[in-house]
Amino acid sequence: MSEPYSVRVTVRGYETDVQGHLNQAVYINYAEHARWSLLQAAGITQAQLVGRGVGPVALETTIRYKRELLAGDEVDVTCAFDWSGGKTFRVLQSIVKTDGTQAAEIEAVGGLLDLRARKLVTDPSEIFRELAKEPELFGF
Repeated sequence: MSEPYSVRVTVRGYETDVQGHLNQAVYINYAEHARWSLLQAAGITQAQLVGRGVGPVALETTIRYKRELLAGDEVDVTCAFDWSGGKTFRVLQSIVKTDGTQAAEIEAVGGLLDLRARKLVTDPSEIFRELAKEPELFGF
């Protein structure tokens, strides 16, 4: 597995709930933002994926909340791909405050959907390697 990619996000007031901390659903948005930012940094666009006839899909997501986040907090959202072979891959992510406090861990299982057959492709890593200008961001 490679060193995780990271993107900084500032918690916005409208993302908080009545207790004043980051709403649980927003953690998934932050994780998704980091994943798409990694793809972009690697040189992969949505148009390229669609042109190749595939689209990334989330199959399972687990979030472990560690510390609350408040409006104005700055966090780094990391993203690392774990390729164990087969049709799926794991995405390991962490949300860490700038003082080093871990706010959440996110583990997701994903795949690449063949948009015509509506089935997972056999080897998603092959397609990411083919399309990426910087495949090392995926841990290759």
